[in-house]
Amino acid sequence: MSRRLPVYLLLDTSGSMSGEPIEQVKNGVQMLVASLRQDPYALETAWLSVITFSSGANVAVPLTELTAFQPPTIDASGSTDLGAALELVANSVKKDLVKTTPTTKGDWRPMVFLMTDGGPTDDWQKGLARFRQEKWGVVVGCCVDSGDETALKQITESVVRLNTSDTGSMKAFFKWISSSVSQGSKSVEQAGKDVQGLSELPPPPPEIKVVV
Repeated sequence: MSRRLPVYLLLDTSGSMSGEPIEQVKNGVQMLVASLRQDPYALETAWLSVITFSSGANVAVPLTELTAFQPPTIDASGSTDLGAALELVANSVKKDLVKTTPTTKGDWRPMVFLMTDGGPTDDWQKGLARFRQEKWGVVVGCCVDSGDETALKQITESVVRLNTSDTGSMKAFFKWISSSVSQGSKSVEQAGKDVQGLSELPPPPPEIKVVV
């Protein structure tokens, strides 16, 4: 089996995402998978998992190869337990990833795309401490509308903002994730190195502002 590039989507499904935003997220995930299935590098290497968080966090889709990926049922309600999501993704990675041994190369470092439209409502620092115990490739935090940048900046240096959750912006965001995963797959396959930061991803489209 070839070395996998695990990709984790951490999606905020709290009550404030209900209506149009959550519909756009569902469409975005389907578009992302359809687009990656067109890419021979991604098909070879990328595996995708979806973790949703509201009141608590949940593995909506465990780490799955693209050909077998089924989009999850996603509903929006509850609060924004960001810490629970960070803890869950760290525990998932510990369980999912194939480790490097003297005889085999393990999986590549995971790419994480985290999207939230609010501020954390749980003791999220505890989740952050657990998250930091694992080794990550690129971690991108995305604030939608009035999402809390300060929290995301503690999780990663790579923070972007979508000023609206309208169709155009959400589409642009998931399309950018798709090209980022394609780029990551190509990088590990051709150059044999993990993708580490925003500078190694395709430039974000105009709808997405990089937070500095």
